[in-house]
Amino acid sequence: MKQMSFVEFVAAMAASMSIYAMAIDAMLPALPAIGQYFSVADANHLQWIVTFFVAGGGTGQLFYGPLADRVGRRPVLLLGLALYVVLALLASFASSLPMLLALRFSQGLVAAVASVVPRAIIRDRHAGAKMAKVMSITLIVFLIVPVIAPTLGQGLLLIVPWQGIFAFMALYGSAVALWIYLRLPETQDPKHRRAISILNLGQAATRVVTEPSSIFYTFGVLCMQGSLMAYIATMPQIFTTAFHRPALMPTIFALCAGTMAVAAFFNSRIVERVGMRRVSHGTLTVFILLTGTHAAVCMAGQETLVTYAVLQALTMGCFGMTSANFNAIAMHKMGAVAGSAASVQGFLVMVGGALVGSLIGQMWNGYVTFLPVGALICGLAAMASVLIAEKGRLFGKDHLHADEPPHIID
Repeated sequence: MKQMSFVEFVAAMAASMSIYAMAIDAMLPALPAIGQYFSVADANHLQWIVTFFVAGGGTGQLFYGPLADRVGRRPVLLLGLALYVVLALLASFASSLPMLLALRFSQGLVAAVASVVPRAIIRDRHAGAKMAKVMSITLIVFLIVPVIAPTLGQGLLLIVPWQGIFAFMALYGSAVALWIYLRLPETQDPKHRRAISILNLGQAATRVVTEPSSIFYTFGVLCMQGSLMAYIATMPQIFTTAFHRPALMPTIFALCAGTMAVAAFFNSRIVERVGMRRVSHGTLTVFILLTGTHAAVCMAGQETLVTYAVLQALTMGCFGMTSANFNAIAMHKMGAVAGSAASVQGFLVMVGGALVGSLIGQMWNGYVTFLPVGALICGLAAMASVLIAEKGRLFGKDHLHADEPPHIID
Protein backbone atom coordinates (compact mmCIF):
# COMPACT_ATOMS: atom_id res chain seq x y z
CA MET A 1 0.00 0.00 0.00
CA LYS A 2 1.53 3.29 -1.13
CA GLN A 3 2.21 5.78 1.66
CA MET A 4 -0.29 8.62 1.93
CA SER A 5 0.99 12.10 1.15
CA PHE A 6 0.91 14.62 3.99
CA VAL A 7 -2.08 16.41 2.46
CA GLU A 8 -4.05 13.19 1.94
CA PHE A 9 -3.22 11.98 5.45
CA VAL A 10 -4.46 15.21 7.05
CA ALA A 11 -7.60 15.14 4.88
CA ALA A 12 -8.33 11.51 5.84
CA MET A 13 -7.91 12.20 9.55
CA ALA A 14 -10.08 15.33 9.34
CA ALA A 15 -12.75 13.39 7.42
CA SER A 16 -12.74 10.65 10.07
CA MET A 17 -13.03 13.11 12.94
CA SER A 18 -15.79 15.06 11.17
CA ILE A 19 -18.13 12.05 11.33
CA TYR A 20 -18.87 12.81 14.98
CA ALA A 21 -19.72 16.47 14.37
CA MET A 22 -21.72 15.66 11.24
CA ALA A 23 -23.91 13.21 13.19
CA ILE A 24 -24.89 16.02 15.58
CA ASP A 25 -25.17 19.12 13.43
CA ALA A 26 -26.82 17.67 10.31
CA MET A 27 -29.71 16.49 12.52
CA LEU A 28 -30.64 19.90 13.90
CA PRO A 29 -32.98 21.05 11.08
CA ALA A 30 -34.80 17.71 11.27
CA LEU A 31 -35.79 17.86 14.96
CA PRO A 32 -39.19 19.56 14.36
CA ALA A 33 -40.02 17.02 11.63
CA ILE A 34 -39.07 14.14 13.92
CA GLY A 35 -41.31 15.63 16.62
CA GLN A 36 -44.25 15.70 14.21
CA TYR A 37 -43.55 12.18 12.96
CA PHE A 38 -43.54 10.69 16.47
CA SER A 39 -46.26 13.08 17.78
CA VAL A 40 -43.97 14.38 20.55
CA ALA A 41 -46.07 16.61 22.84
CA ASP A 42 -43.16 18.31 24.62
CA ALA A 43 -40.64 19.74 22.14
CA ASN A 44 -38.00 19.80 24.89
CA HIS A 45 -37.82 16.00 24.61
CA LEU A 46 -36.41 16.37 21.10
CA GLN A 47 -33.24 17.82 22.62
CA TRP A 48 -32.46 14.29 23.82
CA ILE A 49 -31.75 13.26 20.22
CA VAL A 50 -28.60 15.35 20.53
CA THR A 51 -27.73 14.75 24.19
CA PHE A 52 -28.16 10.95 24.01
CA PHE A 53 -25.70 10.85 21.11
CA VAL A 54 -23.17 12.96 23.01
CA ALA A 55 -23.61 10.86 26.17
CA GLY A 56 -22.93 7.74 24.11
CA GLY A 57 -19.88 9.40 22.59
CA GLY A 58 -18.55 10.26 26.03
CA THR A 59 -18.99 6.69 27.24
CA GLY A 60 -17.19 5.39 24.16
CA GLN A 61 -14.17 7.52 25.02
CA LEU A 62 -13.28 5.01 27.74
CA PHE A 63 -12.84 2.06 25.40
CA TYR A 64 -11.23 2.92 22.10
CA GLY A 65 -7.89 4.24 23.34
CA PRO A 66 -6.98 1.08 25.29
CA LEU A 67 -8.45 -1.15 22.54
CA ALA A 68 -6.46 0.59 19.80
CA ASP A 69 -3.31 0.20 21.92
CA ARG A 70 -3.96 -3.55 22.14
CA VAL A 71 -5.01 -4.62 18.62
CA GLY A 72 -3.91 -1.68 16.45
CA ARG A 73 -5.45 1.51 15.07
CA ARG A 74 -6.70 0.34 11.68
CA PRO A 75 -8.97 -2.59 12.74
CA VAL A 76 -10.53 -0.62 15.60
CA LEU A 77 -11.25 2.40 13.40
CA LEU A 78 -12.70 0.30 10.57
CA LEU A 79 -14.88 -1.76 12.93
CA GLY A 80 -16.19 1.38 14.62
CA LEU A 81 -17.01 3.01 11.28
CA ALA A 82 -18.79 -0.12 10.08
CA LEU A 83 -20.96 -0.24 13.22
CA TYR A 84 -21.67 3.48 12.84
CA VAL A 85 -22.99 2.89 9.31
CA VAL A 86 -25.22 0.02 10.47
CA LEU A 87 -26.66 2.03 13.38
CA ALA A 88 -27.30 5.05 11.15
CA LEU A 89 -29.33 2.84 8.81
CA LEU A 90 -31.23 1.29 11.73
CA ALA A 91 -32.03 4.77 13.07
CA SER A 92 -33.72 5.61 9.78
CA PHE A 93 -36.22 2.83 10.52
CA ALA A 94 -36.93 3.87 14.14
CA SER A 95 -40.62 3.48 14.96
CA SER A 96 -40.73 5.53 18.18
CA LEU A 97 -38.80 8.26 19.96
CA PRO A 98 -37.49 5.90 22.70
CA MET A 99 -36.21 3.54 19.99
CA LEU A 100 -34.52 6.43 18.18
CA LEU A 101 -32.93 7.63 21.42
CA ALA A 102 -31.54 4.15 22.14
CA LEU A 103 -30.09 4.00 18.64
CA ARG A 104 -28.65 7.51 18.97
CA PHE A 105 -26.89 6.56 22.20
CA SER A 106 -25.49 3.46 20.51
CA GLN A 107 -24.50 5.49 17.46
CA GLY A 108 -22.62 7.94 19.68
CA LEU A 109 -20.96 5.03 21.47
CA VAL A 110 -19.40 3.76 18.23
CA ALA A 111 -18.87 7.24 16.69
CA ALA A 112 -16.44 7.97 19.52
CA VAL A 113 -13.94 5.82 17.63
CA ALA A 114 -13.68 8.60 15.04
CA SER A 115 -12.73 11.04 17.77
CA VAL A 116 -10.22 8.92 19.69
CA VAL A 117 -8.36 6.72 17.19
CA PRO A 118 -7.39 9.39 14.60
CA ARG A 119 -5.53 11.26 17.36
CA ALA A 120 -3.56 8.09 18.10
CA ILE A 121 -2.83 7.62 14.38
CA ILE A 122 -1.55 11.19 14.12
CA ARG A 123 0.66 10.57 17.13
CA ASP A 124 2.04 7.38 15.49
CA ARG A 125 3.08 9.21 12.32
CA HIS A 126 4.22 12.57 13.65
CA ALA A 127 5.83 14.04 16.74
CA GLY A 128 6.64 17.43 18.21
CA ALA A 129 5.87 20.53 16.17
CA LYS A 130 4.78 18.45 13.15
CA MET A 131 2.20 16.64 15.26
CA ALA A 132 0.92 19.92 16.68
CA LYS A 133 0.61 21.29 13.15
CA VAL A 134 -1.44 18.28 11.98
CA MET A 135 -3.69 18.49 15.05
CA SER A 136 -4.26 22.21 14.49
CA ILE A 137 -5.20 21.69 10.83
CA THR A 138 -7.57 18.83 11.61
CA LEU A 139 -9.18 20.86 14.40
CA ILE A 140 -9.86 23.76 12.04
CA VAL A 141 -11.36 21.37 9.46
CA PHE A 142 -13.38 19.73 12.25
CA LEU A 143 -14.81 23.13 13.20
CA ILE A 144 -15.77 23.85 9.60
CA VAL A 145 -18.22 20.92 9.64
CA PRO A 146 -20.77 22.76 11.84
CA VAL A 147 -20.68 25.57 9.28
CA ILE A 148 -21.99 23.35 6.49
CA ALA A 149 -23.78 20.45 8.24
CA PRO A 150 -27.05 22.25 9.22
CA THR A 151 -27.34 23.71 5.71
CA LEU A 152 -26.73 20.25 4.28
CA GLY A 153 -29.38 18.78 6.59
CA GLN A 154 -31.87 21.46 5.64
CA GLY A 155 -31.13 20.90 1.95
CA LEU A 156 -31.71 17.16 2.33
CA LEU A 157 -35.09 17.83 3.98
CA LEU A 158 -36.20 19.58 0.79
CA ILE A 159 -35.95 16.32 -1.16
CA VAL A 160 -36.17 13.50 1.42
CA PRO A 161 -37.88 12.95 4.80
CA TRP A 162 -35.86 13.13 8.02
CA GLN A 163 -34.87 9.47 7.65
CA GLY A 164 -32.80 10.52 4.63
CA ILE A 165 -30.38 12.37 6.90
CA PHE A 166 -29.51 9.11 8.63
CA ALA A 167 -29.08 7.48 5.23
CA PHE A 168 -26.65 10.27 4.34
CA MET A 169 -24.73 9.63 7.58
CA ALA A 170 -24.42 5.98 6.56
CA LEU A 171 -23.24 6.95 3.07
CA TYR A 172 -20.66 9.40 4.43
CA GLY A 173 -19.42 6.90 7.01
CA SER A 174 -19.10 4.23 4.29
CA ALA A 175 -17.07 6.57 2.08
CA VAL A 176 -14.65 7.40 4.91
CA ALA A 177 -14.34 3.73 5.88
CA LEU A 178 -13.55 2.77 2.28
CA TRP A 179 -10.93 5.52 2.09
CA ILE A 180 -9.26 4.29 5.27
CA TYR A 181 -9.45 0.65 4.13
CA LEU A 182 -7.86 1.34 0.75
CA ARG A 183 -5.28 3.97 1.65
CA LEU A 184 -4.28 3.87 5.32
CA PRO A 185 -1.98 1.09 6.55
CA GLU A 186 -1.58 0.19 10.21
CA THR A 187 0.42 2.95 11.92
CA GLN A 188 1.16 1.38 15.29
CA ASP A 189 4.49 -0.35 15.76
CA PRO A 190 3.68 -3.94 16.88
CA LYS A 191 6.34 -3.55 19.60
CA HIS A 192 4.15 -0.89 21.21
CA ARG A 193 1.09 -3.13 21.66
CA ARG A 194 -0.17 -3.00 25.24
CA ALA A 195 -2.53 -5.32 27.07
CA ILE A 196 -5.92 -3.93 28.08
CA SER A 197 -5.85 -3.39 31.82
CA ILE A 198 -8.73 -2.26 33.99
CA LEU A 199 -6.14 -1.63 36.69
CA ASN A 200 -4.27 0.84 34.46
CA LEU A 201 -7.51 2.67 33.64
CA GLY A 202 -8.36 2.76 37.34
CA GLN A 203 -4.94 4.17 38.20
CA ALA A 204 -5.36 6.83 35.51
CA ALA A 205 -8.82 7.71 36.83
CA THR A 206 -7.38 8.09 40.33
CA ARG A 207 -4.64 10.34 38.97
CA VAL A 208 -7.18 12.44 37.07
CA VAL A 209 -9.45 13.07 40.07
CA THR A 210 -6.67 13.63 42.64
CA GLU A 211 -4.41 15.98 40.68
CA PRO A 212 -5.90 19.50 41.19
CA SER A 213 -4.94 20.94 37.80
CA SER A 214 -6.45 17.88 36.09
CA ILE A 215 -9.78 17.54 37.87
CA PHE A 216 -10.60 21.22 38.29
CA TYR A 217 -9.69 22.19 34.74
CA THR A 218 -11.57 19.12 33.49
CA PHE A 219 -14.59 20.33 35.46
CA GLY A 220 -14.13 23.73 33.84
CA VAL A 221 -14.26 22.12 30.39
CA LEU A 222 -17.31 20.13 31.50
CA CYS A 223 -19.14 23.36 32.40
CA MET A 224 -18.22 24.99 29.10
CA GLN A 225 -19.28 21.85 27.22
CA GLY A 226 -22.63 21.98 29.01
CA SER A 227 -23.27 25.51 27.75
CA LEU A 228 -22.36 24.41 24.21
CA MET A 229 -24.66 21.39 24.31
CA ALA A 230 -27.58 23.53 25.51
CA TYR A 231 -26.96 25.95 22.64
CA ILE A 232 -26.81 23.19 20.00
CA ALA A 233 -29.79 21.20 21.27
CA THR A 234 -32.16 24.18 21.51
CA MET A 235 -31.28 25.96 18.25
CA PRO A 236 -34.29 24.56 16.33
CA GLN A 237 -36.71 25.61 19.07
CA ILE A 238 -35.20 29.09 19.39
CA PHE A 239 -35.40 29.85 15.68
CA THR A 240 -38.84 28.29 15.22
CA THR A 241 -40.60 29.61 18.32
CA ALA A 242 -38.72 32.69 19.54
CA PHE A 243 -37.61 34.24 16.24
CA HIS A 244 -40.06 32.55 13.82
CA ARG A 245 -37.22 32.27 11.28
CA PRO A 246 -36.27 28.57 11.10
CA ALA A 247 -34.73 29.02 7.64
CA LEU A 248 -32.05 31.28 9.14
CA MET A 249 -30.86 28.71 11.68
CA PRO A 250 -28.12 27.19 9.45
CA THR A 251 -26.77 30.66 8.62
CA ILE A 252 -26.50 31.79 12.26
CA PHE A 253 -25.15 28.39 13.27
CA ALA A 254 -22.49 28.72 10.57
CA LEU A 255 -21.59 32.19 11.84
CA CYS A 256 -21.04 30.91 15.37
CA ALA A 257 -19.10 27.85 14.21
CA GLY A 258 -16.98 30.04 11.95
CA THR A 259 -16.16 32.27 14.92
CA MET A 260 -14.98 29.20 16.84
CA ALA A 261 -12.75 28.16 13.92
CA VAL A 262 -11.21 31.63 13.68
CA ALA A 263 -10.67 31.67 17.46
CA ALA A 264 -8.97 28.25 17.29
CA PHE A 265 -6.63 29.51 14.58
CA PHE A 266 -5.88 32.69 16.54
CA ASN A 267 -5.24 30.65 19.69
CA SER A 268 -2.73 28.47 17.84
CA ARG A 269 -0.78 31.57 16.85
CA ILE A 270 -0.57 33.24 20.27
CA VAL A 271 -0.76 30.56 22.95
CA GLU A 272 2.95 29.64 22.97
CA ARG A 273 3.90 33.29 23.31
CA VAL A 274 1.24 34.42 25.78
CA GLY A 275 0.67 31.19 27.72
CA MET A 276 -2.25 28.79 28.18
CA ARG A 277 -3.34 30.21 31.51
CA ARG A 278 -3.28 33.85 30.49
CA VAL A 279 -5.21 33.17 27.28
CA SER A 280 -7.82 30.87 28.84
CA HIS A 281 -8.36 32.92 31.99
CA GLY A 282 -8.79 36.02 29.86
CA THR A 283 -11.23 34.43 27.42
CA LEU A 284 -13.22 32.87 30.28
CA THR A 285 -13.56 36.33 31.82
CA VAL A 286 -14.82 37.71 28.50
CA PHE A 287 -17.17 34.70 28.20
CA ILE A 288 -18.73 35.59 31.56
CA LEU A 289 -19.08 39.27 30.59
CA LEU A 290 -20.67 38.37 27.24
CA THR A 291 -23.16 35.89 28.69
CA GLY A 292 -24.02 38.35 31.48
CA THR A 293 -24.62 41.09 28.91
CA HIS A 294 -26.69 38.74 26.77
CA ALA A 295 -28.80 37.72 29.79
CA ALA A 296 -29.38 41.39 30.66
CA VAL A 297 -30.46 42.16 27.08
CA CYS A 298 -32.94 39.28 27.17
CA MET A 299 -34.34 40.23 30.58
CA ALA A 300 -34.83 43.81 29.38
CA GLY A 301 -36.91 42.51 26.48
CA GLN A 302 -34.45 43.86 23.90
CA GLU A 303 -33.38 40.56 22.35
CA THR A 304 -33.48 40.50 18.55
CA LEU A 305 -32.11 38.15 15.94
CA VAL A 306 -29.16 40.52 15.45
CA THR A 307 -28.25 40.73 19.15
CA TYR A 308 -28.58 36.97 19.45
CA ALA A 309 -26.33 36.31 16.45
CA VAL A 310 -23.62 38.78 17.48
CA LEU A 311 -23.47 37.92 21.18
CA GLN A 312 -23.74 34.17 20.60
CA ALA A 313 -21.00 34.22 17.95
CA LEU A 314 -18.65 36.11 20.27
CA THR A 315 -19.51 33.73 23.11
CA MET A 316 -18.69 30.71 20.95
CA GLY A 317 -15.33 32.25 20.04
CA CYS A 318 -14.46 32.55 23.72
CA PHE A 319 -15.67 28.98 24.29
CA GLY A 320 -13.25 27.65 21.68
CA MET A 321 -10.19 29.39 23.09
CA THR A 322 -11.05 28.64 26.72
CA SER A 323 -11.81 24.94 26.28
CA ALA A 324 -8.79 24.19 24.08
CA ASN A 325 -6.37 25.57 26.67
CA PHE A 326 -8.23 24.10 29.64
CA ASN A 327 -7.88 20.66 27.99
CA ALA A 328 -4.13 21.18 27.55
CA ILE A 329 -3.67 22.31 31.17
CA ALA A 330 -5.73 19.37 32.45
CA MET A 331 -3.45 16.95 30.54
CA HIS A 332 -0.16 18.62 31.47
CA LYS A 333 0.65 16.50 34.54
CA MET A 334 -0.82 13.30 33.09
CA GLY A 335 2.28 12.41 31.04
CA ALA A 336 2.81 8.96 32.59
CA VAL A 337 -0.81 7.90 31.91
CA ALA A 338 -1.65 10.23 29.02
CA GLY A 339 -3.74 7.83 26.91
CA SER A 340 -5.92 6.48 29.70
CA ALA A 341 -6.15 9.91 31.36
CA ALA A 342 -7.42 11.41 28.09
CA SER A 343 -10.10 8.70 27.97
CA VAL A 344 -11.21 9.39 31.55
CA GLN A 345 -11.23 13.16 31.06
CA GLY A 346 -13.10 12.79 27.77
CA PHE A 347 -15.71 10.62 29.47
CA LEU A 348 -16.25 13.13 32.27
CA VAL A 349 -16.48 16.09 29.88
CA MET A 350 -18.79 14.53 27.32
CA VAL A 351 -21.20 12.74 29.66
CA GLY A 352 -21.18 15.52 32.26
CA GLY A 353 -21.53 18.16 29.56
CA ALA A 354 -24.49 16.31 28.07
CA LEU A 355 -26.21 16.21 31.48
CA VAL A 356 -25.57 19.91 32.17
CA GLY A 357 -26.69 20.84 28.65
CA SER A 358 -29.87 18.81 29.08
CA LEU A 359 -30.65 20.53 32.39
CA ILE A 360 -30.24 23.95 30.77
CA GLY A 361 -32.21 22.93 27.70
CA GLN A 362 -35.16 21.74 29.75
CA MET A 363 -35.49 25.33 31.05
CA TRP A 364 -36.71 26.38 27.58
CA ASN A 365 -40.10 28.10 27.91
CA GLY A 366 -40.39 29.97 24.63
CA TYR A 367 -37.92 32.75 25.50
CA VAL A 368 -34.18 32.94 24.80
CA THR A 369 -33.27 34.13 28.33
CA PHE A 370 -32.62 30.60 29.59
CA LEU A 371 -29.64 30.15 27.24
CA PRO A 372 -27.37 33.06 28.29
CA VAL A 373 -28.41 32.62 31.93
CA GLY A 374 -27.44 28.94 31.78
CA ALA A 375 -24.17 29.79 30.01
CA LEU A 376 -23.42 32.49 32.62
CA ILE A 377 -23.89 29.98 35.44
CA CYS A 378 -21.60 27.54 33.61
CA GLY A 379 -18.99 30.26 33.14
CA LEU A 380 -19.09 31.23 36.81
CA ALA A 381 -18.81 27.57 37.86
CA ALA A 382 -15.80 27.16 35.54
CA MET A 383 -14.19 30.29 37.00
CA ALA A 384 -14.72 29.00 40.54
CA SER A 385 -13.08 25.72 39.54
CA VAL A 386 -10.09 27.55 38.04
CA LEU A 387 -9.69 29.66 41.18
CA ILE A 388 -9.57 26.50 43.28
CA ALA A 389 -6.99 24.91 40.96
CA GLU A 390 -4.84 28.04 40.93
CA LYS A 391 -5.28 28.78 44.67
CA GLY A 392 -7.04 32.05 43.96
CA ARG A 393 -4.54 33.40 41.41
CA LEU A 394 -5.42 34.09 37.79
CA PHE A 395 -3.33 34.90 34.69
CA GLY A 396 -0.25 33.10 36.02
CA LYS A 397 2.58 31.75 33.91
CA ASP A 398 2.63 28.18 32.63
CA HIS A 399 5.22 26.11 34.48
CA LEU A 400 6.74 23.36 32.34
CA HIS A 401 9.28 21.02 33.87
CA ALA A 402 11.89 18.92 32.16
CA ASP A 403 10.04 15.69 32.91
CA GLU A 404 6.70 17.07 31.71
CA PRO A 405 6.73 17.69 27.93
CA PRO A 406 4.80 20.80 26.88
CA HIS A 407 2.73 18.90 24.28
CA ILE A 408 1.00 15.69 25.31
CA ILE A 409 -1.44 14.42 22.69
CA ASP A 410 -2.74 10.88 23.04
